[in-house]
Amino acid sequence: MYSHVMVGTNDIEKARKFYDALLGVLGAGEPMVNVTDDGKTRLFYRTPTGMFGVGEPKDGEPATVANGATIGFWCETPELVTKLHDVGVANGGTSIEDPPGVRQSSMGPMHLCYLRDPDGNKLCGMHMSGA
Repeated sequence: MYSHVMVGTNDIEKARKFYDALLGVLGAGEPMVNVTDDGKTRLFYRTPTGMFGVGEPKDGEPATVANGATIGFWCETPELVTKLHDVGVANGGTSIEDPPGVRQSSMGPMHLCYLRDPDGNKLCGMHMSGA
């Protein structure tokens, strides 16, 4: 449904370490590196289903997180949910909410994990049983 998601960072090298590891779990390879005319660096991780970007804000202001926003990543298996979480935490992320595991919802059981990237952006790994 989406073409891409973009988040800001205040430390592009720290963000690259985190997202190289995290998105590598989902099969994304090395990012395409783009340096704008004004010297801002952006990283674009491409997959057949969409693109995820992280970059230094073009307006020169500090990157901030969106209150109430969560970026979800589809995981093929429940085990991949846990791996996504653990790799993210091992590479500078912070575990939040409940530990990775099954949550009941009106849509049925889901395997979920929640973490924040080094800049505070809220991320979720999700696998829906039977999906």
